[in-house]
Parts: sequence; structure tokens; C-alpha cells
Amino acid sequence: MQRIKFGLVLPTWDWSTSPRGSNIKGGRPVAYEVVKNLALTAEHLGYHSIFSNDHLVRGEGGYILEGWTVLSALAAITTRIRLGNLVLCNAFRSPQLLAKMSSTLDVISGGRFELGIGSGWLADEFTGYSMPFPKPAVRIAQLREALEVIKLMWTLDRASFQGTYYSLRDAICEPKPVQKPYPPILVGGGGERLTLKVVAECADICNFGGSPEAYAHKLDVLKQHCDRVRRSFDEIELSWTGDFIIAASKEALAKKIQMIKPKHMSLGDYVRANIVGTPEVCLSKVEEYLGLGVTYFTINGFSKIREPELELIAETVMSRL
Repeated sequence: MQRIKFGLVLPTWDWSTSPRGSNIKGGRPVAYEVVKNLALTAEHLGYHSIFSNDHLVRGEGGYILEGWTVLSALAAITTRIRLGNLVLCNAFRSPQLLAKMSSTLDVISGGRFELGIGSGWLADEFTGYSMPFPKPAVRIAQLREALEVIKLMWTLDRASFQGTYYSLRDAICEPKPVQKPYPPILVGGGGERLTLKVVAECADICNFGGSPEAYAHKLDVLKQHCDRVRRSFDEIELSWTGDFIIAASKEALAKKIQMIKPKHMSLGDYVRANIVGTPEVCLSKVEEYLGLGVTYFTINGFSKIREPELELIAETVMSRL
């Protein structure tokens, strides 16, 4: 049986002053010490992985720590936990450069890197940084081509490639990644027509969220894409992402939900789309996703998870799987 994995998306910006879905904009800077301590706690508790976000601005104030820099810093102070981004924006770095950066990080970390990547979606950061923001079909086509470039550079002594968006000529990427044939590739996003096709063609791990019903529907679409590209669906590890709100009592849980739940979303819809409840309820919800084949849970750290919640998840959910 495949190991059940839990990863934490670290809170590289702080929603404390601007609850999601409210009319309040802004947010405040998050201290790197908070991120570092959560990463070390997750490693100590036996979590499989930690992830850094990859945005350039968030909220009206724009406060967010740059994702790759955070990941590099954490690689130097951790020893066992795996490291990734959920997810890198393909447009921020050329695939040639990203192949070199990720190969180096895999070497520095002793083979602990996972490449989480997507096509990008937040228009404000593209326009604010004067980067082209083409339509979704183009961004996803660029992602598909970028993954081909990255794999070539990770595996060949000299890589050459001529595509619509990227080209290489005898490009060298040394040292090569420690992991063979290369680090796992996680593609984030559940777009049914284009993104899930890229998952079927290129990814080792899919990553999207939603209720069990919505998740199951995405899997059906992914299976269809796998059939079309003649790839075994079983080769792709299934990863779920979302909020994991846990509390020992119903009273404490209600307070957390009130603080976290998007204002535009009904309580029922929010609870169904995320893992929310007392330990027993959360365990039951996790088992529901396990029944769909999910083996990798990436927990949204922006939902104000801190050390006590990490410990409660480890003690009451992870230890029982």
C-alpha cells in the first residue's frame, strides 16, 4: 500500500488582518521566524513535505515572501522533510533557468525537491511587474512546453529544443538532480480541458481541491485525458489540496471556521470542500478522499494553521492511517 503523505503549504503571507472573502483588503507581513518554526515543527512531527507559495504580491499591501528564496533557506536548515512550491508560476522564470535552479536545490537538499508548477493566474502581479499575461490557453501551452524543456535539461548532457515558446541549443545543466530520472513533477490546477491534459501528459502528481464529489469528477476527466494520450492513469499520484481546520471541541471549531471561511461561501459548501471538524470528523473526511485514491494531502497553511494544529493533525489523524 502506498504511503499516505501530508504536506504543509507554509504561510508566507498573513491573512490575519484580511479574512478571505471579506471587504477588508491588506494583510500584514509574516515573519520568516513563523515560517521557519512551522517548517521545523512539521519535520519533527513526521510530515512528508513543506511547500512555499510563488506569488509576487498578495492583497492591497502586497506582502509576501518570495517563494524560491524561502525554499532555499529552508533546505539548509532541514534534513528529512521534502521541499517544493505549491506552485511555481511558469512565467516567472525561464524553464532553462528553472531546470538549473531546481537541479541545484535537489543536490543541496540531498534529493528532497519536488517540482510543483502551474501556468499562473493572478493578473495583477503580471501587469505590476510588466510581464506578458497571455490568455489561459497560451499560458498552459507554455507550461506544457516548459516541462519538456526541464526534463531534457535534467536528463541530457546537452539539451537542444525548438518549440513555439522556448528554444535550447546544446544547453548544459550540471550538476544533474540527485533523484533519478528526475524529481517528481506536480502540476497544480484542475482546468478540465487544458490543465488536466498537461497533467496526463507530463505530471507525476496531480494537485487540485474540492469536495469528494467535485474531486471525483476531476479524476474522471483526468482518466479520459490519460486514455487519449495513451498513458496509464495509475502512474499519476493523486494529491488533494485545501484547508484543514481541526479543533478538539465544537466550540473552538466554530470560532476557527468563522475566522477562516470565505464570506461568499455557505458553511455547508465550505465544510464539504475542505477537511473541517473535530479529529474524528477530520479522519473520516480524509478516509473519504482515500477511497477515491488520494494518497497526498497538501494542507493550506494560510488557514492559520500553527504548531498546535499541526500537532493535533499528527496525533489524531496521521498516526491512525
